[in-house]
Amino acid sequence: MAGDTSNRDLPPVDVAVIGSGIAGLFLGLRCFRAGLSVAIVTKKSLSTSSTNWAQGGIAGVLDVDNEASLEAHVRDTLASGGGLCDEAVVRSVVYDAADRIRDLVEHGVQFDLSKDGIYDLTKEGGHSESRILHSRDRTGAEIERALTEGAANEYESGLRILEDWMVLDLVRRDLDKPEKGVAGLWCLAPDGKVYTLASRCVVLASGGAGMLHLATTNPSVSTGDGVAMAHRLGADICDMEFIQFHPTALAVDSQHPFLITEAMRGHGAILMTRSEYQKWKEVGGSPDDLSYMKRYSEKGSLDTRDVVARATDRELKRSGDSHVLLVTEHLDVQEIREEFPTIANKLAEYGIDLGPDPIPVRPAAHYLVGGIKVDQKGRAMHDGQLLPGLYCVGEVARTGLHGANRLASNSLLEAVVYSERAATEIISRAEDGLLPDIGEDILYWRGEELEELADHGTLESDLLSLRTMMTNDVGLVKSDSRLESAREKIAKIRADVVPVWHATKPTQAMVELRNLIICAELVIEASIARRENVGLHYNIDCE
Repeated sequence: MAGDTSNRDLPPVDVAVIGSGIAGLFLGLRCFRAGLSVAIVTKKSLSTSSTNWAQGGIAGVLDVDNEASLEAHVRDTLASGGGLCDEAVVRSVVYDAADRIRDLVEHGVQFDLSKDGIYDLTKEGGHSESRILHSRDRTGAEIERALTEGAANEYESGLRILEDWMVLDLVRRDLDKPEKGVAGLWCLAPDGKVYTLASRCVVLASGGAGMLHLATTNPSVSTGDGVAMAHRLGADICDMEFIQFHPTALAVDSQHPFLITEAMRGHGAILMTRSEYQKWKEVGGSPDDLSYMKRYSEKGSLDTRDVVARATDRELKRSGDSHVLLVTEHLDVQEIREEFPTIANKLAEYGIDLGPDPIPVRPAAHYLVGGIKVDQKGRAMHDGQLLPGLYCVGEVARTGLHGANRLASNSLLEAVVYSERAATEIISRAEDGLLPDIGEDILYWRGEELEELADHGTLESDLLSLRTMMTNDVGLVKSDSRLESAREKIAKIRADVVPVWHATKPTQAMVELRNLIICAELVIEASIARRENVGLHYNIDCE
């Protein structure tokens, strides 16, 4: 143990939650209100999460007696997943939707109502019915608002919230036996020092890894931290080859792609190439009849994201254009502006008038379908067995719901369903006296005496190299040669970074790069191993 760390031992808690999106906040509040001590650790502000960026909505059938609609949601999810969903998981999540949506409403989430005073349900790609609850085009922000306000209120009652704290790693109960589970966290505080937080259980709710690619709809905090930490612990990681690219990211700012919600296509917007749009302007008629998507799917612009994104990518490579167009001028202008005010305001910043003007869009990395393998209670696995004390919820978890491709608006549903299940399991174990004791021999961080690296230029270069490599070699369409090239490139990046990691005091940028390297390796190896084209994974050498 390096130096005197006794003054860096934070008060222990029953539950340490990493992440402050819908999954982390919902579970943290549930456990705290049941009488457990809870700390929510987030590396930025409480509301900096992918949840806050989610526009479309949350899918769910509210009429629990409508068996036909419930089964339709099950079928749509299974079809989207390309045959790789766990049907039992799909059925259980769909049938839990109404209760969990009611929980969100009780938390203060305000979903849009129709003129008749009932929920205004929309339709998105891959859905056969209108079943998406939304709050205009900022549903995630509305959910985050309600849960963040709830957390702020409970802060006065003792809920611990550590903002701008970066979790470095999970602490094992036995260094040589990962199957013994976790005993807490090592955290990098805003003051640059490392603190130890002992806990009886840990919940990973840290989101995805959108920053693996140059163009992503995710916030910059999406660096795969949870998956990398769990991998280092020995947890089972699977389906990492399935990275979802959203088909319609605004193509005007390559540094910060802005998501154009799928609900807009559900409202009638049509995808067209620039030449198709010009032809439509000349001949008139329905834009849907001229859309390139009709050549790829009978569902046209409303097929699932894997189909639409790959079709768009193919059209762009064929034409050499930088983007396609999302056309809305055939729709009621006032209605579409009222329905999508956030998007309308964002487009106006770039001189685009929603309705009259076509919107330039292209695919961008959006969602990590794979992740840490969990059971139906959100418990992490190690070699097929439960990993004691570690729960994973939200995008970081691989539940089996999504299979090879996530159905639109099933992510928020999965997050709240599994957060409730994991919370119920934790509370039940606490009441039965089954949560492990705080480890008295918990390990402290080593290496506090190391100096902070003066020049981070090499790290910035390595990060750019990693994201460029993943974009060029491990994107929407893969090949054996590009995957082998990616494997060689990531090995070189690792060789550059590992000596720095072992020779310098940790920083957030260093930790994030380390985690992205691990996630990139997992994605590359999973992509090489997958010899069938299914869902989001497409290799031209497996045709």
